[in-house]
Amino acid sequence: MSDIPRRSSARTAKLARIPIGIAGRAAVGFGKKLAGGNREEIDTDLAAKAAEQLFSVLGELKGGAMKFGQALSVMEAAVPEEFAEPYREALTKLQADAPPLSAAKVHRVLDRQLGTAWRSRFTSFEDTPVASASIGQVHRAVWSDGREVAVKVQYPGADDALRADLKTMSRFANTFSTIFTGADVKPVLDELIARTEDELDYRIEAASQRAFASAFADDPQFAVPRVVASAPKVLVTEWMTGRPLSSIIADGSAEQRNAAGELLVLFAFAAPARAGFLHADPHPGNFMMLADGRLGVIDYGATAPMPNGLPPILGQMVRLARDEQFDELVELCTTHGFVIPGRTVTAKEISDYLRPFTDPIRTDSFHFTRSWLQKAAGTATEFDSAQFRTVRALNMPAEYIMIFRVLGGLVGICAQLDAYAPYMSILTEWMPGFSDEA
Repeated sequence: MSDIPRRSSARTAKLARIPIGIAGRAAVGFGKKLAGGNREEIDTDLAAKAAEQLFSVLGELKGGAMKFGQALSVMEAAVPEEFAEPYREALTKLQADAPPLSAAKVHRVLDRQLGTAWRSRFTSFEDTPVASASIGQVHRAVWSDGREVAVKVQYPGADDALRADLKTMSRFANTFSTIFTGADVKPVLDELIARTEDELDYRIEAASQRAFASAFADDPQFAVPRVVASAPKVLVTEWMTGRPLSSIIADGSAEQRNAAGELLVLFAFAAPARAGFLHADPHPGNFMMLADGRLGVIDYGATAPMPNGLPPILGQMVRLARDEQFDELVELCTTHGFVIPGRTVTAKEISDYLRPFTDPIRTDSFHFTRSWLQKAAGTATEFDSAQFRTVRALNMPAEYIMIFRVLGGLVGICAQLDAYAPYMSILTEWMPGFSDEA
């Protein structure tokens, strides 16, 4: 296996094939419809081919391309059911798998990052990776003190590839949005670009993981592996064994799915208050259920400092939408920059836009399902729909983009789990501004 391809021209050409291919197939499909072909069969076939091309290219290129694909993976539950199967299959593969780096290249990275005597720091080191992802792969090893550890090694060339891919894909944001109807893709890309440099330095990830590990040490509900050693391109943490969340999504019992859904929601809202950080990479590959019932959380490359917890404005918005205090809701959104100056939105449009966050708090325990999320996300594609007008009028302030993406991803995973979760009580306890009337 070679390094991540460094030539931006070659990577750009491969990425450019995605919108070209989609446009070409759409033209052919249009012709088939004019000739009397079955619209449903044609659309389903187009969706399957688009998914196959999109995610095979993203997975092959790794780097920013694959990272973008993983960020999209949590949106799968919002794809209309008639198109969902090809996306579901491709995305599941993308969440945890990528072609591995050869052992010789792994050793060279370890030589540069941990010193040429790095082998003396391990009792054993497995050359075959146990997981491969967007910018690095993980090896199982035993540290010199006998602890089992996970060694994350960054792919050579990942830095250049990540920067180039995200810049290229930002030009194709509208095309990606046609694949994920109901999902606003551009803010996801903008946010990935903004935190590129932090993700490339594993020392920053190590510092974030230490904060989480300290905050959740000996916690009865959550497990965070401790950091053992770190360098710019290598991170060593304690090993953690559990059942991957993707497995629970695929064939877990109702009890297992409900437990996972509740813990996911609780971790997302409690972490900013307890650790001072938001875990900002909510895809199933980063979570597992341990044998003792705890939720194991890994990968802290994407986090956001929140020393004061989640912003109270978000809790106020959700509460006002739930309580149908529409005048106050519109005023709040306008005052805090959520509406583009000179544009107007109705209270209903804002309320509809917030449905993925407000529907779950209308009952003590909410059932997250794919069918509910498809309706709540506004997956209709007509350009005169309320969802489309609202997206055009809303202006997501930069400081809230990551939070909304994370919370939206959380809702998407819960829908994939088909889980019941006590969303209301968790928000009441952990979301600032939600239970305050001021």
